[in-house]
Amino acid sequence: MSDLQAVLYEVDGRIARITLNRPERGNGITRRLIEELTLRVERADLDPAVHVLLLSGSGPGFCGGYDLVESAEGMGVETPAHAPDEASGSPLDPRVVGANHDPDGTWDPMVDYAMMSRNVEGFMSLFRCGKPVVCRVHGFCVAGGTDMALCSDLLVIAEDAKIGYPPARVWGSPTTALWAHRIGAQRAKRLLFTGDSLSGREALEWGLAIEAPPADELEARTEILVERIARVPINQLMMMKLLVNQTLYAQGLHATQVLGTVFDGITRHTEEGYAFQRRAAEAGFREAVRERDEPFGDAGRSTFKG
Repeated sequence: MSDLQAVLYEVDGRIARITLNRPERGNGITRRLIEELTLRVERADLDPAVHVLLLSGSGPGFCGGYDLVESAEGMGVETPAHAPDEASGSPLDPRVVGANHDPDGTWDPMVDYAMMSRNVEGFMSLFRCGKPVVCRVHGFCVAGGTDMALCSDLLVIAEDAKIGYPPARVWGSPTTALWAHRIGAQRAKRLLFTGDSLSGREALEWGLAIEAPPADELEARTEILVERIARVPINQLMMMKLLVNQTLYAQGLHATQVLGTVFDGITRHTEEGYAFQRRAAEAGFREAVRERDEPFGDAGRSTFKG
């Protein structure tokens, strides 16, 4: 892959289109993808012609999370793409160092934090961008993929799409810590205590999505929204975003993200975390994830009922 192809960039009138472009890996997150995303957001933010950013994913879904198969399996061998419950693996991701730690050695949580906090900074470039960011979700948006989605300003999610954080069951903590800010404390607990996911329709009911059209109408409905936003002067858009974002900062978002990022490292170094990684090394990451999620009735579908 040549430079700057993990994330595509195009300006169409007043709209900057940023597209995750690793469809063969479920748009799995690597350090390279995060760096490219950050560069694209910065480019759009500095372009006086751009009024609004549209973030989307290529292939069958928006994002399956971190590209972690190799680190979980501990094999160091390239593996094929897998089901969109989680992401696939890549040695390019610095998270691998923390995830693939030998439990017989000493784990340094601050080394882990130093790496993962940089990923959070990349995700938060969407939140801090002076211009509105609309995220269009189709197929699946799970695990680390939700960090990018929730850092965006508005979510348009296909009614049949899946969004959630299954690693809350084992081996993960949401580093950007935005669930409670987006859906409230009780509903955030409902999702994170179970690792269940929402359909787009449920996400709309919970206030996470601004729209949840049928899959065949997702693109058209999103275009209507970004076109309306693009009509507003940039200075007005910037002021409105700054005004609303101050509420989240005042609620202590930065401190919560520090805690979420530290906890993410801890989840991969508990007794259960090591057991999960051992199982992934024995049977493969896909199988370990399947066994983790099977008791909850997941099968790549929305699992929240009621």
